[in-house]
Amino acid sequence: MNEGHWHTPNPTTGSVPKPLSGRRVLVPRGGPWGDGVAARLRQLGAVPVIAPLINFAPTNDQATLDEALADLAAGAFDWLTLTSATTVDVLYAYKAVIPAHTRVAVVGETTAAAMQAVGYRVDLVPERDNSAQGMAEQMIDLESSPRKVLTLRSEIAKPVLTRLLIEAGHDVRSVVAYRTVGVPVSEKIAGDVHSGRINAILVTSGSVAEQVVEQFPDIPASTVIAAIGPRTAKDAKRAGLSVDVVAERQTVDALIEAVARFPVPTESTP
Repeated sequence: MNEGHWHTPNPTTGSVPKPLSGRRVLVPRGGPWGDGVAARLRQLGAVPVIAPLINFAPTNDQATLDEALADLAAGAFDWLTLTSATTVDVLYAYKAVIPAHTRVAVVGETTAAAMQAVGYRVDLVPERDNSAQGMAEQMIDLESSPRKVLTLRSEIAKPVLTRLLIEAGHDVRSVVAYRTVGVPVSEKIAGDVHSGRINAILVTSGSVAEQVVEQFPDIPASTVIAAIGPRTAKDAKRAGLSVDVVAERQTVDALIEAVARFPVPTESTP
């Protein structure tokens, strides 16, 4: 998987204006992923504001998840699939062990980056269609004989991946790993969004978009809403959020580059 890198200006050339100089950017996820995004934003001169908008709550069937993670550690699966970065939070929280022979497939660069941020490896990210369906198609192409697959998903996720893999003859155990819950932001951050002090909001999933709509009912027109890819943009619009910028690729680098290219109106108030 190719990851983009920001190029640091040559110190011998003097001060180079940074494309996001002084802009306050809301980062909607915390943890290692949020810290990594914040570091990249600072490199470009931005002031990152980490405000986790979603978190995971325990699944209603804890025993099934515990059993699945124990079987995973014991080597019972050929593949582990994840379709959201929140699933990574669950794996990390449970100190899940992924054996060397178990291949890991994830949908989305956000999920891949989250896995790598906490020390897990990723073997497959869909190349053609970065979705559950795209991942199923690529796995089916790769595996001609039946494999044992553990799919971890959220309570609200449609079991597209599970259905397609089962139809192709694979032995799939689909387990609900978490429920997504909103995390209320502080009054200060809500006030900063309302007043326009936050210049841009990064939207990394449909669940984040729903929380942006719910928690920030009056976002100024000057605030840039940036979605991490066409699929997230579509989910955001469905949630009632107007999107200004859509990253061409579903990567953090592409998202931040898109924000950096977008002209932000100069604040009229200090």
